[in-house]
Amino acid sequence: MKDAQPKAIHLSEYRPPNHTITDAHLTFDLRDGVTEVTARLRVERKGDSATLQLDGQELELLSVAVDGRALSSNEYRVDDDSLTLFDVPAACELTIATRIHPEQNVALEGLYKSGGRSGGMYCTQCEAEGFRKITYYLDRPDVLARFTTTIVADPRYPTLLSNGNLIDDHRTSDGRRSVTWQDPFPKPSYLFALVAGDLALLRDEFVTMSGRRVELRIYSEPHNISQCEYAMGALKRAMRWDEEVYGREYDLDIFMIVAVEDFNMGAMENKGLNIFNTSCVLASPDTATDLAYQHVEAVVAHEYFHNWSGNRVTCRDWFQLSLKEGFTVFRDSEFSSDMNSRTVKRIEDVNQLRTVQFAEDAGPLAHPVRPDSYIEISNFYTTTVYEKGAEVVGMIHTLLGPQRFRRGTDLYFARHDGQAVTTEDFVRAMEDANGFDLKQFRRWYSQAGTPVVTVHDEYRDGELSVTIVQRCPPTPGQPKKDPFHIPIALGLLDRDGRELLGDAGRKNGSRATVASAARIENPRGDGTVIVNATEATTTLRIGGLAARPVLSVGRGFSAPIKVEYPRPRADLEFLAARDTDGFSRWDAMQSLYAAEIERLRTGGTDPARDLLPVYRSLLADAASAPDDAERTAMFAAMLTVPTENYLGELMAEIDVDGIHAARRRLRAALAEPLFDRWLDVYGRHRADGPYAPDARSIARRALRNLALGFLCVAAPTRLDVVRPLLLEQFRSADNLTDRSAALREIVNAEWLDEAERAAAIESFHTRWSAQKLVIDGWFSVQAACPRAGALARVEALEQRADFDRRNPNRVRALYAAFTGQNPVSFHARDGAGYRFLADRVRRIDRANPQLAARLLAPLTRWRRYDAARRAAMKDALRSIEGADSISRDVFEVVTKSLQADG
Repeated sequence: MKDAQPKAIHLSEYRPPNHTITDAHLTFDLRDGVTEVTARLRVERKGDSATLQLDGQELELLSVAVDGRALSSNEYRVDDDSLTLFDVPAACELTIATRIHPEQNVALEGLYKSGGRSGGMYCTQCEAEGFRKITYYLDRPDVLARFTTTIVADPRYPTLLSNGNLIDDHRTSDGRRSVTWQDPFPKPSYLFALVAGDLALLRDEFVTMSGRRVELRIYSEPHNISQCEYAMGALKRAMRWDEEVYGREYDLDIFMIVAVEDFNMGAMENKGLNIFNTSCVLASPDTATDLAYQHVEAVVAHEYFHNWSGNRVTCRDWFQLSLKEGFTVFRDSEFSSDMNSRTVKRIEDVNQLRTVQFAEDAGPLAHPVRPDSYIEISNFYTTTVYEKGAEVVGMIHTLLGPQRFRRGTDLYFARHDGQAVTTEDFVRAMEDANGFDLKQFRRWYSQAGTPVVTVHDEYRDGELSVTIVQRCPPTPGQPKKDPFHIPIALGLLDRDGRELLGDAGRKNGSRATVASAARIENPRGDGTVIVNATEATTTLRIGGLAARPVLSVGRGFSAPIKVEYPRPRADLEFLAARDTDGFSRWDAMQSLYAAEIERLRTGGTDPARDLLPVYRSLLADAASAPDDAERTAMFAAMLTVPTENYLGELMAEIDVDGIHAARRRLRAALAEPLFDRWLDVYGRHRADGPYAPDARSIARRALRNLALGFLCVAAPTRLDVVRPLLLEQFRSADNLTDRSAALREIVNAEWLDEAERAAAIESFHTRWSAQKLVIDGWFSVQAACPRAGALARVEALEQRADFDRRNPNRVRALYAAFTGQNPVSFHARDGAGYRFLADRVRRIDRANPQLAARLLAPLTRWRRYDAARRAAMKDALRSIEGADSISRDVFEVVTKSLQADG
């Protein structure tokens, strides 16, 4: 970066604003090629200084006035990032007129036009600092104002929306249309929203627990509106759930969602007017997989839940981002668990943590849930802030139990409604409501890294001694860590699978007793106890045992930690078959898979020699209960061999080629001897009715398509059976889940004729070319294919007429799939994948810095690879660093990554 290096912003430097804005009246005059924005702001001084500095970028200032008097040029100063006014009265009305060009805004921050310059719609994305690209303002989350917004536009934009309730709609004298929206609830500027376009509308209503009728609207471009019904149902389920579980009722007369095809994020919780990436709201059997349906349900719920956890109570500064995001991710995860399978939802969340967040914690960009500093806040919309932040909230829930946690959230909302607060305020509300000390627990917000917990046990004379030792590796800026307060969920099983601890143990006649200096609780009244591990070393003595039991550690993944627990293979097999905790059964299988992969990677022969018996037993159990949604979904997860990325994160130095080869050998060993059983599972779980995205049908399809994958692995020896079966599913599937599963196997199958493969790929594209999200998946499945020549295929896909680098969904579909889902190809020894990514990041950065910075993540983990790959990855990073001009977003990622060198 040739310009002056951007400076970091530190939490320790936070100061309350010298001025505040209580009311904001905005008028948008939308015209082709140019938009004029007039802001009338009621400003009040809170500090001593009469100087007012407003944030603003890429704005053309037309005029500025104080209490109706136009200011002369010597009464203010304008630079690239701000408008500074001198001698501002203690209270005044400030009027600012600016000119912006939404059609030229390719960064998709502030006000921009989605869908092309001539058609499409105007929309906004203001979080975190996009509002300053609309007008000059105190663009920080601790300035809360009541917004009134007037939009004036030509009749060809009949849909004109903003936050709050509609209070005026009329034709102007020159034939244009003017509408005014008013939001009665004070909010920060990042929650402002505007949409203007020619949109189709889906309507419904919701009756709140107090009997109020709320109008529900989902808008999209006309060709997408038929795919919005599921999102509407998900919204109503989320509204009812939030009332029942948290007592939170919606507060406006109308709730709106708008689906946008060009959007950097997943969705945005703007007050009363949520703006969604189409990938998070559109769903129909032919255009969304089962995972996409569940994703739509979760994201719709997440953004709705923000109405309280993020909007009514917001964050004081961006260091507190997890206050709203971690809490709301926890809420949406609980909602999804209640709507579907709780066990499988937990497995999915932990897979994400172990594969992505743990890698983030171990890399040069590691940061606490509440970061200490940043250069570009957009870089901190991370799995640490979101998913680990949710785990931190979940641990509080575990420590307190559901009733006391609800008592804490009630106090939090009542105490801080209409305020901008901190994570400290959230934790204090939990303490004050319950008289529970969380002083040490706060370290989860301030210390980075993934704690490692080592467990040792010894059985002697009817007593099991358990020693738990915690440590946390150094992270950038934090070489030493103090002990965390870790809630560790433990169970103890006898050899018949009966619980020995807690209330369940007493019901089973167990005489087991637990002695420890640590606090031990049984909040759920079952066989799981919670050990409050607060010291570097925690010991337990469990007496009254008739025989050596089996210890189940970390049930439900009670804390975001790594557990090192050397134990006999027989114990893992027992837990996989008999543990009463579904997550722990899955987790035991992951340990068995990992051990077998490691054995094969280091020269072992006879693949699956020891794993096959337990695997065969699980497969038999899975086939026996096709109508039990919970069991079927859990077995589908347990029978899935971990991904190469998951397995890589278990290694200090990732052996890309070794993992790939070992995993292929293991899958073959689990496919060929069990071919007839897989074929039986495939047949038993065929659809018995029209497509439905319910828990039972989703579980059946998951297991059936897993069977399809194993049948395809064994296909070279049974081609006469597998080839027609695969092609028939591809041709006749009545839903995208089954069709995409078949397409993936067709793309990956080395035994399939190349001409037949190409014909199938093109037929899929021809049939679904009008559905952008479906074609995103078409790009991804090819980019993720590990067959030889992967990079050349990606480069060829770039040349397709429908590959659009301006569309974030399409860019992620191709580039992120290649770099994130195809490790053996991206990490090829010649470094071509690294050079490719660096080149594309430089190109994208010129238009969309947020997108470019997020694509960089795979290169930041260079320390985890062998010497040759490390050197090649660093060279790629340096090629970006040496570019003539790079954004703040990319600069921060690159420089922090390279600072870790040495």
